[in-house]
Amino acid sequence: MDNDQLAINSDTRRQLRMARSMCWHCQSEVTGEYFCERCVKVQPVSKETDYFTCLGFPRRLTLDAKKLEAKFYELSRTFHPDFYQTKSPDEQSISLSNAAVLNTAYRTLRDPIQRAEYLLALETGSVKDIRTSPPADLFEEILELQDTLEEYRASDRSSAQSQQLRTTLRTEQEMLERRKAEMEAQLRQLFMNWDQLQDRGEATSEARIERDSILKQMRDLLSHRTYITNIVNDLSATIA
Repeated sequence: MDNDQLAINSDTRRQLRMARSMCWHCQSEVTGEYFCERCVKVQPVSKETDYFTCLGFPRRLTLDAKKLEAKFYELSRTFHPDFYQTKSPDEQSISLSNAAVLNTAYRTLRDPIQRAEYLLALETGSVKDIRTSPPADLFEEILELQDTLEEYRASDRSSAQSQQLRTTLRTEQEMLERRKAEMEAQLRQLFMNWDQLQDRGEATSEARIERDSILKQMRDLLSHRTYITNIVNDLSATIA
């Protein structure tokens, strides 16, 4: 059994709530299920349920893409409108709402960067977007780049000066793309570090310090990566 399955089984044993604690129809207890065991009515996904739990995965950053997709399609079929055409309006509404939550959860978790940003929000309790900021060692260079970009925009595109500026900007773009790739490699390593820490399941002060350090490093790298990505996109659109 692989690590993903072990972690999923562990989370299942903890009876994490997938829906309300009480069935909306018969008021019997509901724990960890999308359907009431007593009346078999579909249950709405709890607002407290995170996207990882919604799709039956632990809070890991190196999820198996094929398993994630398979689970999404399995649950999507469960809540497909065709199965609820003869059901009550309440059940139809709940199935549509659950399907919408699943779609959002899948779109978020299938992308490694969005997955990391979402996990950061869960772990730090922050629902605000990660602010973008330039890497400190590139700050002066980026200021110069912005000046060059403005000069190029104001130039006569047929002039030799404009062509020289374009060449300079292309070189800068390639440098930034390499830097972005380096950041993504660092993020992948941090993702593995996070997963290993979660798998150890330690509750020591040292583990908490390591946890906070990994989260901070991820937040900083994601911030820098978004900043660089925005500049690269701006360059590409301008000198295309």
